[in-house]
Amino acid sequence: MADRKPPKLVADERTTLRALLQFQRDSVVRKVDGLDDDAARRRLVDSGTTLLWLVQHLAYAETLWVVHRFAGQPIDAIRTDTGLEAAIDDYRTTWTRVDAIVDDSGLDDMCRDMDGDDRPVTLRWVLMHLLEETARHAGHADILRELIDGTTGR
Repeated sequence: MADRKPPKLVADERTTLRALLQFQRDSVVRKVDGLDDDAARRRLVDSGTTLLWLVQHLAYAETLWVVHRFAGQPIDAIRTDTGLEAAIDDYRTTWTRVDAIVDDSGLDDMCRDMDGDDRPVTLRWVLMHLLEETARHAGHADILRELIDGTTGR
């Protein structure tokens, strides 16, 4: 797998955040490309983290933060009984839903439902949090994929 570099932009804050988040999303999907379900479910570290779980978790995190906490919409529980291809499809579907909400909102707009947390945050904070969360887990995916078959690169 070729090592790809994040996009370098001269753009406004929203465009930059969205481009960097999308780069990390795509990196996670590239990390699982070509794997079968058994490989994606392999537990190679003591925490039990798997590549399949990472994809499912990131879809849920975006849904929780943007769809539920920011937009105040109800969400379904994460589907954990899926294979890798279905999890990737769910993740990509999440991007479309999340991006539509972001496109229709201001970065200074506040979250509507923080599930009892009395410290409100803006959409800007949510997007930055998702960027760091996705990048962190993309790094975990790098390590897991290398342990599975030696494949490296973003």
